[in-house]
Amino acid sequence: MSVPLWAWGAVLAVILVMLAIDLFAHREAHVVGVREAAIWSAVWVTLGLGFGAVVWRVWGAEFAAQYYAGYVIEKSLAVDNVFVFAIIFSYFAVPRQYQHRVLFYGVLGALVFRAVFIAAGSVLIASFAWILYIFGAFLVTTGIRMALHRNETIDPERSIVLRLFRRLVPVTDTYHGQKFLIRKAGRWVATPLLAVLVLVEVTDIVFAVDSIPAIFAVTQQPFLVFTSNAFAILGLRAMYFLLADLIHRFIYLKLGLAMVLVWVGVKMLLLEIYKIPTGVSLAVVVALLTGAVTASWIRTRSVTNSAMNGSDANPRSEAPETDAMPRTR
Repeated sequence: MSVPLWAWGAVLAVILVMLAIDLFAHREAHVVGVREAAIWSAVWVTLGLGFGAVVWRVWGAEFAAQYYAGYVIEKSLAVDNVFVFAIIFSYFAVPRQYQHRVLFYGVLGALVFRAVFIAAGSVLIASFAWILYIFGAFLVTTGIRMALHRNETIDPERSIVLRLFRRLVPVTDTYHGQKFLIRKAGRWVATPLLAVLVLVEVTDIVFAVDSIPAIFAVTQQPFLVFTSNAFAILGLRAMYFLLADLIHRFIYLKLGLAMVLVWVGVKMLLLEIYKIPTGVSLAVVVALLTGAVTASWIRTRSVTNSAMNGSDANPRSEAPETDAMPRTR
């Protein structure tokens, strides 16, 4: 796959323009409602799918299939980020009108770090082809571990990053609008919003360790790995506001994601034995995710209906705990 330099420049330009439009549209702090989140989600998904059509037109169906496979994998794994973001925002009691700003800069940082990881991964694969088997084994192990510990939730208070941040950076007790830093007693101090941003950024880096090798399982083309990652991540903010109030319904999604990681890991391990067609790989990923979401919705629908009818059943009983926690001290 030959990608001219201007194509890279064009993609980066589109990403920067869309980020600028998003930032302008949300320049005033406000609560992002479901309707607004749905509209922006439609915009980002349309952009991502439309770019796949461009790849199909310019480079052919096989590379388009690889792009779409990477896009679906990254988009699905990004839902796991939504679970963690909800926990972090609850722990710090972040006002809803400030959450978009944190996610905007979090996504901006994620694009930079992922570009670095993708470049490093491409160099490693080009220099040491056997590294693909390391990636494959890592994905299988990660998927199995995720399945076994799918009901566990993170505790921000136990985060080494948060403890180190509090030790090194003075932090105010309250929020000061959308500001990350303020002047207090003649010196710069952080607000809790900066602590939240740091945790969000570190969380995304951790998730990238899983998602980027997973995309290398379906394509080793750096251009496709980066663009599928980028266009999926760009819609993460809208996805959060669209799904944040529904995460208790996706009780089997983590199991589905674990199965996806195992599948792409096995696909990578079998490269020298049998190369699974990209179309088949994409179909399996979609089937696993669709099955997990459908099973979750059916399982929680009866519980939700019972709760609405006055039952003692708790629709969030199998969901990650996201009740409000005390903000940082």
